[in-house]
Amino acid sequence: MRFGVVQFPGSNCDFDTFHVLKDVMAQDTVMLWHKDHDLQGADCVVLPGGFSYGDYLRSGAIARFSPLMQEVKAFARKGGHVLGICNGFQILLELGLLPGAMLRNKNLKFLCRHVHIRLENDRTPFTRAGRRGQVLRIPIAHFDGNYYAPPRTLAEVERNRRVVFRYCEPDGTLTEDANVNGSLASIAGIVNEGGNVLGLMPHPERASEALLGSEDGRVVFDSLIRSLGARRPRNPVPASREKVGHDR
Repeated sequence: MRFGVVQFPGSNCDFDTFHVLKDVMAQDTVMLWHKDHDLQGADCVVLPGGFSYGDYLRSGAIARFSPLMQEVKAFARKGGHVLGICNGFQILLELGLLPGAMLRNKNLKFLCRHVHIRLENDRTPFTRAGRRGQVLRIPIAHFDGNYYAPPRTLAEVERNRRVVFRYCEPDGTLTEDANVNGSLASIAGIVNEGGNVLGLMPHPERASEALLGSEDGRVVFDSLIRSLGARRPRNPVPASREKVGHDR
């Protein structure tokens, strides 16, 4: 299987994500330039964190018009797996691949710290390696991470179990203090209706090595590897070889 990490002007987590996928998780991984139209055979496209186009206008607003994003939209609508991390989540919202929008953090300050998030749905391709109710310790780094959606949209997201992660205390309790950016319903990550597109504000790539203080982020990457591996046969036997074996 192959992962593709998209690079925008202003991306600053692209090489971190590439490193984790290629060196830590030992997966075939390629960089995808935002001006191209080729996903290079990626089975999963990752939109990394950073400040695409300097966050001018609003976070992700300009990146949505990059040529490669049209390919990503088509890929996602055909069932392809897409992971948006932090700024990548913001871009997915701008693209309309996920519902809602991001507002400024409730304290109007940039937040860079570890937080705890509770896994709400372990039946997605991004969480199957975890368990419902599991608490992960993963860092955030954002200014616009206050998730908002109109009441009807939020009700639909909740009803269909599309909330994947919520900000919480270390013991899993949901509190106002734990909801560091003020997101509605303490939402830290959601999936689309088809379950193949995930956006989350915390950075799992920054919590995938013990040296960095947490390996909890591996849950997301382990889950994707399992999910993608289940979709494609491993080491398929060529038809010609099957025929030879049959003749023997």
